[in-house]
Parts: sequence; structure tokens; C-alpha cells
Amino acid sequence: MTLSNEWLCDASAAQLVEVLESGETTSVAIVSALLARIARIDAAGTDVALRSVLAVSPGALDDARRCDDERSAGTLRSHLHGVPVLVKDNIEAVGLPGTAGSTALLGRDVLHDAPLVARLRAAGLVLLGSTNLSQWANMRSPQSTSGWSAVGGLTANPYRLDRCAGGSSAGSGAALAARLAPLAVGTETDGSITCPASLNGVVGLKPAVGVVPGEGVVPIAASQDSPGPMARTVADAAALFEVLAGIDGVVARVALGATGVRVGVATNLMTGHGATDEVFRSAVRRANEAGIETVEVTVAEADDKVGADELTVLLCEMADDLSTYLASRGGEGPSSLADVIGFEDQHADVELAFFGHEFFVQSLATGGRGGASYDEARSRNVAWAVDVCLEPALANVDCFVAPCYSPAWKNDLVLGGSGSARWSQVTQAPAIAGWPIATVPMGLVDGLPVGLSIVGRPGDEAVLLAVAQSIEEALGLTSAGSLVPGFIAPSRG
Repeated sequence: MTLSNEWLCDASAAQLVEVLESGETTSVAIVSALLARIARIDAAGTDVALRSVLAVSPGALDDARRCDDERSAGTLRSHLHGVPVLVKDNIEAVGLPGTAGSTALLGRDVLHDAPLVARLRAAGLVLLGSTNLSQWANMRSPQSTSGWSAVGGLTANPYRLDRCAGGSSAGSGAALAARLAPLAVGTETDGSITCPASLNGVVGLKPAVGVVPGEGVVPIAASQDSPGPMARTVADAAALFEVLAGIDGVVARVALGATGVRVGVATNLMTGHGATDEVFRSAVRRANEAGIETVEVTVAEADDKVGADELTVLLCEMADDLSTYLASRGGEGPSSLADVIGFEDQHADVELAFFGHEFFVQSLATGGRGGASYDEARSRNVAWAVDVCLEPALANVDCFVAPCYSPAWKNDLVLGGSGSARWSQVTQAPAIAGWPIATVPMGLVDGLPVGLSIVGRPGDEAVLLAVAQSIEEALGLTSAGSLVPGFIAPSRG
């Protein structure tokens, strides 16, 4: 049987593994089909112009041939041997730009693979390319437009092309939904995997900070930054997480589902968008009917002081961490945050065309972790996140669930910001604490995906994915083919 290019693009990683093992296709055929689809719908000037893939790996086909040769010789480096993967363009990978979306890093060759990329290559995955993102991972201006970068332009949502693809891992989420790759890697500081997973109808996991190595990733703040897997199915996300984290047994645990897991339902953490919140309530009812044990819990909500403290922490840590990264990046170009500010001022027509870099200026003024405000802000923030919010909420349950974002809002590069977006507070406490959060599609609102997030303790990433697996099965969205984008043209209203 000859598998069509359309089938190869639409297939999950698990399905691709099956046909690779059976000899029905090759890694070269899969990569060729995906590269052709990227060329057809993603680049500027194409009918769709999704702009989710910032760069294609020049060695992708060669790597695929090597994987095929190894498979023929009986040498398999992992269960995902020969399967393509995309990585966010703030992750260093030799042969890819690693720009974090900024022309300040464009042309500054990446000299070493980030450890997480080295793990991908060692496991025999084919690095297909890098994805567009909200520039500098969306920590440059309060008026930024999610999914826009000076290098990659504005990523569109493949369900409706005038809608936001989320941030900051916009390209990773949109590329998965558009069938440009079966697997992708995103990064999250607060919401940056969760949001694009929800808006694009895919699965995402932000592991606890430190579970997946963060070296070689353009940083915001070491206390909150975490790379993680994204995919169209929970099983695929689990398989990718095993590779990224170097942890065995995740796939086996996830396959067991939510058996023996007590799930809290955070009934007070709603988005405020009526249709989204009703989809969540319906998803919980269906989860109950499928045998998932749930109990209502109340999760402490943040006030303005919590948000102010988190911003202070991020600004202070970025002043140190981004400057340290830039100084060690290699090649010619800005070697500190101050240099980046100067570069962007000099190239304002490109870098500051739609919004400024207010957060960069504020960050530089903090004095970093040694500044007067950092220690107290971080101490208050962690105490709220762990002692007031997470520990009480999880006291009698293994994890809790809540809706995360309303349907994708319209992009607006003129006014910027998140426009009419609505979201719950589900990401904030686990972001501050550095605890894990997983996201799985829970339904559609007016044809646009919305997601449900699952929060738990450090070390329980497999449990969160197991609950996500049971929810995925209970809702049947993936098996029914409900999560297929229509690439609907921009419209009024």
C-alpha cells in the first residue's frame, strides 16, 4: 500500500512509528511530505501564509536518510526513531537560527545544540525546523501582539487566519494543528505552552522547572522557564516528554489513564467567557460519566499584588539571565540586555514597528537579582503560589483541572495586546512555583478550539498526562476528527 502525502502529514507520531516499523513508508517520505506542505501553506506569499515555521533545517532530509539506514540495519535509538519534530526558535539547534524572533540574533550562528536538542537527535528524531514565536518569548512589552516576531512575522491561527495562535509558542501550536509536523517543542514561563495548545486545539505539557534542561534556551527567568512537549495527541506528547526529560515509564503510566487518580475541579477558576466555561462544565460531566473521580475544589485567586510581584521577579531575573546568555552565545552581536535595547532603538523600523520594549527598559533598571526589590518579591510570590494556592488546592486530590483560555481572539498589530481575550488564572500559581501544568483540548466554541488545563505537583507530569489521556478518550474529539483546522479567511465581526 502506498501512503499518500496527505496521510503522512495528518498522521500522529504513533501512527508514523507503526508504518515505519511495518516498512510501509520511510522517514525520507515523511519528511519530504511535511516539507512540501510547509512550502505550500506556511510561507509568506502562499495562499495561507501561516508563518508558523520560522526556518527549515537544511539537514532534515539527510537526517531522515540516516534514520532509514539505521532502521534497515536494525539500529533504533528510541521508539520515536525517524519521526520529525519542530523546536521553538528560542532553542539552540545547530543549523537553525535560534533568534528568539529578533533580528539582533539573526545571522549569529548557533554553535552548539541545546541539551534538549541533543536528546532529540540522540533518540533518532529528525529535526525538521524551528517555529516562530512571540519575540523574546513575549517578555518585551505589555502591548505586544502574541505570535509576532521581527524575524518570522505574525503567526496565524489555522482555524481562522485572522485569529491569534497564542503566545509565546505560537508557531509550535499552529504548526501542529496545520499538520506541518507531528511533534513540537515549546517553552513556557507563564502560559506560553498552555495558551497556544488551547487556542490551536493541541496538547501541551509544561513540566516542572528543571525536568527538561533549559540550557541553550534564550531565557526570561530561570525560576519559571521550562521547555516542554506539544503534540496533537496525549500519547504523542507523553512519548516526546520521555525523550526530553530522559525519564522511562511515562508512556506506560499514561496508557493506564486516570485510574486511581482523584481529580479536583476548580469551579472558581473560570475564564469569564460563558461559552468556554460551559464547554468546561460539559467536559467535566463527560469525564465523570467515563469513570474519572472528581471533587470540587476552590483554588486561591491572585490579587494585583501577586501579579506585580511576579512581574518584578521576571524583570529582575531577565536582567541577569538574558545578559548572561547573550554574553556566552558566541558570534558577533549584542552581548547584554543593554546592547539589545540599543540595537532595537537603532533598528526601530523593523524591531519596534508595532510595539516597544518597555519591559526591557524596566528590567535593566531593576539591578537584577541584586536589586532592592527582588528577594522580597520572590519570597512573597512563592509563598502565595505554594502555601496559599497550590498546597491547599491539592490537599485531598492528586491534581486539579480548570479551563484556560477563551477561543482565539482577533490579531491586532495596531492596538496590540490581547484584545477581547478571556482566561482563567490556572497558569499563574504553577508558573510562579515552577510546578507542572498540562493542557488538552476540551471542545470547540464557534468552530474555535478551547482547552482544559491540569495542575499537579512536581514529579507528577506522567499523572497529569494520564488524566489528559482519559479526558481525551472521554471527549472523543481526536478520534472523531473534530480538531481539524479550516484555514478560514479573515472576516468581519
